Parts: sequence; structure tokens; C-alpha cells
Amino acid sequence: MVTRRRVFASSLGTKIVIGTTGLALFLYLITHLAGNLLFLLGPRVFNEYAHTLTSNPLIPVIEIGLVLVFLIHVYKTVRMFLANEQARPARYVKKAYAGPPSRKTIASSTMIFSGLWLFVFVILHVKAFKYGPDYQTIDASGAGTTIHDLYRVEMENFSNPLTVGFYVLSMLVVGSHLWHGVASGFQSLGIEGGDNPFWASRILLFGKTMAVVIAAGFIAIALWAYFAGSGT
Repeated sequence: MVTRRRVFASSLGTKIVIGTTGLALFLYLITHLAGNLLFLLGPRVFNEYAHTLTSNPLIPVIEIGLVLVFLIHVYKTVRMFLANEQARPARYVKKAYAGPPSRKTIASSTMIFSGLWLFVFVILHVKAFKYGPDYQTIDASGAGTTIHDLYRVEMENFSNPLTVGFYVLSMLVVGSHLWHGVASGFQSLGIEGGDNPFWASRILLFGKTMAVVIAAGFIAIALWAYFAGSGT
């Protein structure tokens, strides 16, 4: 047990934990986006989907698991960032040889800041949507069952231009975080294509493509709700 703790507390173990939890959250985002896109099909489809999902007895367990994964990811990332900052030599010492060109990008250099932004965003997002107004509606299937009107909750939240602006900005931050984070997660687990440039470039392209798709998908939902609501 002590040996396992030392492994996961080590630099390599920390990277593996961050990579594993990060990819788990990435997979969740894909499924979350797929479900939320049903919002574009109208209140009947979306509310029935939400009712089916929340009626699953495993959902509370899954939600607890997601919260733990999310908190572990944030905790380990912050710990690694602080440890790297403490171990870093003087920043402004000019080197005689700078080495090969840096592969750093804005996305990779701001991972800790985009991550902390998203930590705050998730808290506000859950508060607004999961613990927001509890509207009720009748199941349109004809069974006469009363279900939560989550469609109305989303429409009301996205009727405020400031809320939409903050949401869109946060989704751009999500895209930036995933732009570097997906490929970095695979790399932490040793799945990066190795010396094979074909697979390495494909993994990098996959991460960047999914970053754009996920960010654009959530932004499209918010903008659609705002303009659809403004037109009524």
C-alpha cells in the first residue's frame, strides 16, 4: 500500500493520474454534448431524454464518481504545477544554447489558468442548471406523467445575454484546455504514437478536432437558445 502511494505521489504517477482523469472527463464531455444536442429538437425530445436519464438509479453513483474524478484532476494538476514552479531554476538566466524550438502554445502555457476558470464555471453551471428552478411539465408521450421541464430552465438561463456571453467564453476556454489536454492525456499514458510520426500526428489532430467540435457544439446550443428565445 505504501509503495502504491509513493508511485502515485511521484511525478510520473501524478502525470498518469492527471492523464487518466482528464481523459475520463473528456469522454464525459462527449456524451454530455451528445445529450445536450437533443435540446435543438425541442422541449418534448429534450425533456423526455432528461427524464429517462435522471430516472436511472445509477445516475447518483455516476455523478459522485464524476465529482471525485474532477476533484482529483484539479487537485493533482495544481499540486504538480506548484511543484514544478518550486523546482524551476531562475527564469531570467540567459542560456548560451537555447535548444530546439519550443513546442509550447498558448493553450499549453495556460492549462492551469484555463483549468481553474473551468473549476469555477462548473460550480456556477451546476448551480444554475441542476439546482435551478424546478419547473414541471406533462410527459408528451401521453402517459400523463409529470416530469422536470429542463428545457424551460435552459431557455431561461440563456435568455440573459451576460449569461450567454460568459458561457460562450467558458466554452472557448474548454476548447483551449482540450486543444492541448487531450493529446497530453494520451501522452501521459504512453499512448502518443512514440517515434511513429503517423500516429503521433493523428493523435494530435484528433485532440484538436475534438476540442473544436465540443466547444462549437456547446456554443451553438447557447446561441440557438438565446436567439430562439429572443424571437418569441
